Amino acid sequence: MAHTAQCANNGGSWRLYVVLFGETEWPEYRWSSGQVPTVAERRAALAALGYEPLPHTEWRWIEDSAIPGDDSTAVLLIASTDVRELPAGGAA
Repeated sequence: MAHTAQCANNGGSWRLYVVLFGETEWPEYRWSSGQVPTVAERRAALAALGYEPLPHTEWRWIEDSAIPGDDSTAVLLIASTDVRELPAGGAA
């Protein structure tokens, strides 16, 4: 089953989470640095959460505003990609 992983920054540290519909808590990873995590760092974080990017997928970037519909507020950057759970006992 495919899920969507998103990597976002609200002006502080970056966080990566896997969207699980119907769940109240989603797997999440946070970086202490404000620098954009590299693709390798995002892949390692996904593996730590038990997921991997689907083959032949890329990260897609969009921008949003801190207050929806108000483009004069701070920009929020959001990256997303399609992921799947790692096989039981598998490694990235």
